[in-house]
Amino acid sequence: MLQHPPDSCVDAPGSPLCAADVARGTVRMLLRHDLVAMAEVPLDDGRRADLMALDSRGNIIIVEIKVSRADLLGDAKWTDYLRSCDRFYWAIPAGFDASPLDGQAFLPARTGVIVADRYDAAIVREAHTDPLSSATRKRNTLAFARRAGRRMIGLIDPEAGILS
Repeated sequence: MLQHPPDSCVDAPGSPLCAADVARGTVRMLLRHDLVAMAEVPLDDGRRADLMALDSRGNIIIVEIKVSRADLLGDAKWTDYLRSCDRFYWAIPAGFDASPLDGQAFLPARTGVIVADRYDAAIVREAHTDPLSSATRKRNTLAFARRAGRRMIGLIDPEAGILS
């Protein structure tokens, strides 16, 4: 079992880490690979990506975080994310039973797997790149940049009335 500070949160009974811990470690790993990430990013179809990241070439990566088996198996809409990214990853805590991710329902030939704790992460299965159309890439990149700018303004001036 992973060791984590006593103030660390727990999402589900028996879960060694909460989604925030997995997100933190995943973002650190992505940044080390020159990908800038943002959490809770709304998509065109109304869904919300746990993490979205951009690399230096403008490729879009979406990471869906799962810390409980029930949440993983109950997520029937995750394939909607594939229309908004070039690469898709699942991020899970160490010790998580990842065997369902090898099943055809989770498209292992298309999706990658990241194992994370609150301090770091590692890619244990690389995601296949399926390039977005240029129109979708431009729309998603502009939305990402504008959302990042609004979040920055909100940090600098919380009274500005900016919605993230």
